[in-house]
Amino acid sequence: MSFSVLARSSVLRQNAVIGSRAFHASKAARSDHGHYHHLPFQWPGEKKLSFGVKLGIYLITGFSIPFIASAYQLKKAGGAEA
Repeated sequence: MSFSVLARSSVLRQNAVIGSRAFHASKAARSDHGHYHHLPFQWPGEKKLSFGVKLGIYLITGFSIPFIASAYQLKKAGGAEA
């Protein structure tokens, strides 16, 4: 029997479909106690103000780095008279 006949076999196709449908996430792969968390970290709870300040500093620093680098490069090249 040739392999092309085996590849077209309905039994092999049925086994492939059943195997793909049988996948389920294990309990270890799920979140603890079935709770869904859309953030990749634990929410700080009562420390919302400090979390907001830290997040704001982090975002402002990351956004300002390209502007600081370009100002430095312009000043170093003599292009900016500041």
